[in-house]
Amino acid sequence: MHQSVVPGPQAFELEAHLRLKRRGFAVSAGVLLLSLATHPLLFGAFVPEVALVHVGWAAILVAAALVTGASWMPLQRASTLSGVFSLAAIALDIHFTGGLSSPLFPLLFAMPLIIAVFTPGDLITLWATIVLTLVGVVAATWLSGGSERQVIGQVTVFLFMAWIAVFGGKLFRRMRDTEREAVQARLSVLERLAHSERLRVDAERSRAEMERLALVGRLAAGVAHEVNNPLAYVKSNLGYLGDVIEDAAPDLEEIRRVLEETQQGVLRIQQIVTDLRRFSRDSADAEEACGVVDALDEAERLASVRLRSLGQVVREVEPDLSRVRLGQRQLVQVVLNLLLNAADAVDSAQPPRAARIVLRAREEQGGVRLEVEDNGAGIPEAVLARLFEPFFTTKAPGKGTGLGLALCREYLARVGGTLSVANRPEGGACFTLHLPSAPAATAPETHTNPS
Repeated sequence: MHQSVVPGPQAFELEAHLRLKRRGFAVSAGVLLLSLATHPLLFGAFVPEVALVHVGWAAILVAAALVTGASWMPLQRASTLSGVFSLAAIALDIHFTGGLSSPLFPLLFAMPLIIAVFTPGDLITLWATIVLTLVGVVAATWLSGGSERQVIGQVTVFLFMAWIAVFGGKLFRRMRDTEREAVQARLSVLERLAHSERLRVDAERSRAEMERLALVGRLAAGVAHEVNNPLAYVKSNLGYLGDVIEDAAPDLEEIRRVLEETQQGVLRIQQIVTDLRRFSRDSADAEEACGVVDALDEAERLASVRLRSLGQVVREVEPDLSRVRLGQRQLVQVVLNLLLNAADAVDSAQPPRAARIVLRAREEQGGVRLEVEDNGAGIPEAVLARLFEPFFTTKAPGKGTGLGLALCREYLARVGGTLSVANRPEGGACFTLHLPSAPAATAPETHTNPS
């Protein structure tokens, strides 16, 4: 059976224990020297022999305070030797002050308790003190002419006090070990929690990246079409320019016009590639706030490769909207998801119709209200209740992950926003977002729409 191992004391605990032990030795030496002034009160007269014992005893304790912790004087050895010298000094004090009638004799019974208090948990020193003190009690009683009955009585009382000291020492040691185990258990739990949090963050990032790449996949066919169109007339214009430069008197104005058209085509291709790379790159979004107008522009440019062939996108966006508490990359993902869903809804509607998707944004108390509205067939009531559930989708296999709307709502919920949906009375659906305003530290900035 596996037995749990109690971790040993850490280095800082040993250092603290060592400092405490040295201070205890020094304080005890000072008390012994001060006790010389109490001899007349305690013994009725000054006792030179006891004074010499106390001076020697104090010197030994001062030396112990100085050398404890050295390689040749570890803490355990210093405690044991100081205990032996202390017992010898007390025995001499008792011998010089009257034996059994000495006012110091009760100190022998208290020695195990004193050691248990000053060296808690140090059972080796405690047992050594008990054995040596027991010898001292028997010797002091016998040398003072005590009877056998007195010796037995003194030994019995001492053993009772010794049992209390041993029990207290074991109890302290058990409590110390239990506390250390509890600390280690807390550290282990905190480490597991930190590991779980790292796994959760990694899984969340992977889920977001998977949905983002799925959106890029949904744009792939439109991207090919949008790139091919400008690419075709760029190719045609370059062929035309190749023919024109062979003329004796080329029309410079016509050449300039063709070059401008070619440049516009190249810029359109560059914009599509730049938007896709920005949107699909695998990097942490450190933004905490963004401008709504900039995010809507980027989302609409990305969605245009899918929407251009279906119909029109109507913008009803106020020009100077405040910044909101959501990173631009996440807001672009939310709006792009809603625009593509709107395109799918219109595309699958029966009878077929031209798409009319409205992108509406206006300032409201506490933030910005954003709506994405379509003229599709609407959302069935049975689907409406489960629309934001993770992995729930009505699309055919391979057409959707079921994560898009769930992630959109989660992004907004983290910053105190909301996302809801309702069917329009005249047909189609309307998704409504409330985006809370960013704190004052990220106050609104001047926005410029990219060309």
